Amino acid sequence: MKTWLICTLKQAAWAPLIVFVFYAVAEKGFNAYILYPWVDTPTHFFGGVAITYFFSVGTVHAQEIVGRIHPVIRMFLSLGLTAIIAVVWEFLEYLSDIALDTKLNLGVSDTLSDLFFGLLGGAIAISLIWIVDRNQVRRVVRS
Repeated sequence: MKTWLICTLKQAAWAPLIVFVFYAVAEKGFNAYILYPWVDTPTHFFGGVAITYFFSVGTVHAQEIVGRIHPVIRMFLSLGLTAIIAVVWEFLEYLSDIALDTKLNLGVSDTLSDLFFGLLGGAIAISLIWIVDRNQVRRVVRS
């Protein structure tokens, strides 16, 4: 069971880590989200891409434990887990605003926009992963 987690972290943790480091540096180092509010949209979009990739890799490695998972189920599971992470992120922004008096959450439209772009990024990631997986299967079949 440890190998599943270790393999997933080694192969895919870099993606959400890059987005999070970008977010932290932009927010804390440059106050970018206040000075340039448009930066929030691509951050959530690429966060959705990155975390969906991470979960997609994780579900592939999880097959060692639970057995074969149909590719469609893996894709829906990855996107569903991305949705959960997006909602948790928004709750954390809200709680940070209350407990730490930050200004991360700018209201309902900001929250819905963040969720939309995170899930859009996740849906696009799933589509790209699906295309790449299908092409790899076709190459194997042709060989």
